[in-house]
Amino acid sequence: MAITGLGHTGLWVYDLPRMRDFYTRVMGLPVTDEDAELGIVFLSARPDEEHHEFVLQSGRTSPIGDKQQHQISWRVESLEDLRDFHRRFEEEGVKVQQEVTHGNAFGIYFFDPEGNRNEVYLRIERDVRQPFRKTLDFGRAPEEIHAEAVRLLDDGGAAYRPVQ
Repeated sequence: MAITGLGHTGLWVYDLPRMRDFYTRVMGLPVTDEDAELGIVFLSARPDEEHHEFVLQSGRTSPIGDKQQHQISWRVESLEDLRDFHRRFEEEGVKVQQEVTHGNAFGIYFFDPEGNRNEVYLRIERDVRQPFRKTLDFGRAPEEIHAEAVRLLDDGGAAYRPVQ
């Protein structure tokens, strides 16, 4: 018997309408089901394949800022998708922690309205020992992003410095 993948994850939230708006409007996840009486919303990036990959439910009891989960990571298909999120986060005033290369992925770490850390990332077909995390700017042109990522891989400096 073996696990074949992660089915879904969820968050307890204080303000369900605000969080629903963020994950549908800003992140683009469609709602697949919801129950207002129970205070629960089901979302999926692939509703034809997976009824829900993400759940929001009223009932959070821990203060905003408490560490609950490490992060929620959302895969994208292209560098242009990442650059679109870079622009959308700027427009929406989303708090971005860091834009990075992991050598094997490009990602943007950000916080939802209740302080939960998320990441949108693009998988890169390259085998790089982890952890590896260096800052990139996805506001730059694609060729500049790729060139900087290669330079950072080759520079021989410290591979990982956690961001607080």
